[in-house]
Amino acid sequence: MRVIASDIDGTLLRDFRPIAERVLRAVRACRDEGVEFIAVTGRPIRWLEPIRRQIPDLGTVICANGAVVYDCREDSVLEVHAIDPEDAAETIATLRRVWPGMLFGLETLEGLFVEPGFRTRSPAQAVPGPLSPVLARRPTVLKILCRAEGWAADDLLGAARLSLRGIAQPSHSGSRSGLLEIAATGLSKAVTLARHCERLGVGPADVVAFGDMPNDLEMLSWAGRGYAMADGHPEAVAAADFTAPAVDEDGVAVVLEELLALHRGGGASPGRALPDRATR
Repeated sequence: MRVIASDIDGTLLRDFRPIAERVLRAVRACRDEGVEFIAVTGRPIRWLEPIRRQIPDLGTVICANGAVVYDCREDSVLEVHAIDPEDAAETIATLRRVWPGMLFGLETLEGLFVEPGFRTRSPAQAVPGPLSPVLARRPTVLKILCRAEGWAADDLLGAARLSLRGIAQPSHSGSRSGLLEIAATGLSKAVTLARHCERLGVGPADVVAFGDMPNDLEMLSWAGRGYAMADGHPEAVAAADFTAPAVDEDGVAVVLEELLALHRGGGASPGRALPDRATR
């Protein structure tokens, strides 16, 4: 284990509460052994401050489902994988034909732009108004947010996967939210994580990943050890080789403590490759 790659919401913490102290201790213990910790999240950069306060020396974070690599120490954007504005316009038009009442938002490096009536967790940070003039300015679009009231996110995702094939990459990070998150075609957390690990000289066999939702599927499949949270989405559990205890049971900490105990007992070192992948 040379890299720990962890989703944040539903994995490190629940419902924007603080990260449990046991989880923080386990992360610190792994970093003390020379293992790099990378948060890999759907969150935008502006939602990272609470995490940075709990992990003061947090370094690289992969944000917006792989669209941004951000250096917390330097407060700088290292890498961007944006959606072309023309593809964003086509995505919105395609989904609006399927769901005429769907509302849209654009998460960009310049800010969050939403159509009037679009519900967001941070309304004070959103700029309401029509999106066509925003796209005409060619902003750096990190992801498209789509909300259809009264629909389950799983139902939206199934239809969007068919409608947007070859146009954009839909996912979601909460089954009850009725919210889709759409990235550039072929982009995922795994794609950006793999590129970052390659620069570190780290292959998938040396990576332990944690996640709980459809936006974690590719990362859980790519990592040498992918752990889905026990209370995670069924697709995430199916994609992972292993299951961690639920987030409310400090599941990430439980797994990391076991891996460190194996190392300290003379087993595989966290700084070396883990054993071959196993079946759950």
